[in-house]
Amino acid sequence: MGDYSCLGDDVNCYNVAPIHIGPHTTVSQYSYLCTATHDTADSHMVLLTSPIVIEGQAWVCADVFVGPGITIHEGAVIGARSSVYKDVPAWKICVGNPATPIKDRVLNQDEAQADTNRSV
Repeated sequence: MGDYSCLGDDVNCYNVAPIHIGPHTTVSQYSYLCTATHDTADSHMVLLTSPIVIEGQAWVCADVFVGPGITIHEGAVIGARSSVYKDVPAWKICVGNPATPIKDRVLNQDEAQADTNRSV
């Protein structure tokens, strides 16, 4: 988990595989980060695991499901109650089930400059 990142109340990290959370990232309350599923083509339904990566400056809003093997790229925002089954591109705001990009995430110039000054 990166510097200045946080997990909200009641976030469930089902981490049978690694979960990486980058710096300045928030995973909000009641979200579920799930690194495993089962092989439905196998009669024994064997467990399949794959890591989750949430890069820096991302925000996973309240009650979001993130499935195994997913990468949420830098600066992305996943809207409340969305479900993520495919990688999310950088600096996009995504919502729904499945989560789909609806617009670019653009920082205010003043904020972007302040972030640059803080990281020096």
